[in-house]
Amino acid sequence: MTTDLAEYLRVCRADIDAALDAALPASPACPPLIAEAMRYSLMAGGKRFRPILTLAAGDAVDEATGQPSSRASILPIACAIELIHTYSLVHDDLPAMDDDTLRRGRPTAHVVYGDGLAILSGDGLLTEAFGLLARPAPAGAVPAARRLRAIAVIATAAGAAGMVGGQAIDIGAGGTHAADRDRPTPTLDADGLRAMHQRKTGALITAAAVSGAIMAGGDEAIIDAIDRYAGHLGLAFQIVDDILDVEGAADEPAGKDAAGGKPTYPALFGLEASRRQAAEAAAHARDALGAAHVTGRLADIGDWIVSRTH
Repeated sequence: MTTDLAEYLRVCRADIDAALDAALPASPACPPLIAEAMRYSLMAGGKRFRPILTLAAGDAVDEATGQPSSRASILPIACAIELIHTYSLVHDDLPAMDDDTLRRGRPTAHVVYGDGLAILSGDGLLTEAFGLLARPAPAGAVPAARRLRAIAVIATAAGAAGMVGGQAIDIGAGGTHAADRDRPTPTLDADGLRAMHQRKTGALITAAAVSGAIMAGGDEAIIDAIDRYAGHLGLAFQIVDDILDVEGAADEPAGKDAAGGKPTYPALFGLEASRRQAAEAAAHARDALGAAHVTGRLADIGDWIVSRTH
């Protein structure tokens, strides 16, 4: 990762963290305990990859069109993406789901607050995300039709056709749901594994980038290129995630997926082939940008994702 990219990521994270801190509800607007639980998970650190992708897509459109920075209008969209992502982590960590006790190097929300409050904190984060998306912008900042299109993209990615549906497939493939106990656990082949992750992981990653491009006023050619870029990037991200589960990420214990019998790329293809697939997906992401002459930081972010250690 170059020094310039490192500084870009640092500035993006600082902007996102400040905006998230301001967006979170606090007492007396809501009970102190739920405010604390929501903040615990949201402000626990993390890469902020998805909201950074939203900002970077907006920056790429700004650069392509020569217009002034649209970041002020895009930042609430980026924050909503992170709120949705964090809610999904809180719920995925629950005993009824993945039953994880560590997240981002510290105890998960249900370990600290109990299952009930963890569920409610995830519900609160998701609801606040759509409140933030719907909040009126300054007059003339972004046309309402553009904002509504971005909201629809994000809602589809977060719902049953996207992230929620992918998690449902994952639960079924793991055989953890009560309905699965009396029938054989389905085995995912390569196509099934990719389809699951396109929903569970890739959908929100794609929505993060596309919504940024939409909010910045990108034309259809740029939006389509960023859509294709993000689809490939989401695949690369998931493959690297699976590899890090085998090798051990910097802030997570190794072997969680294997111990839980979860379908992964290394389990299906092996580590070396999985690394090649991640590199190929990142190359395809870069090619999608190049074909539409989209510049900015998006290609560098692809390289960062493939080379990450957590």
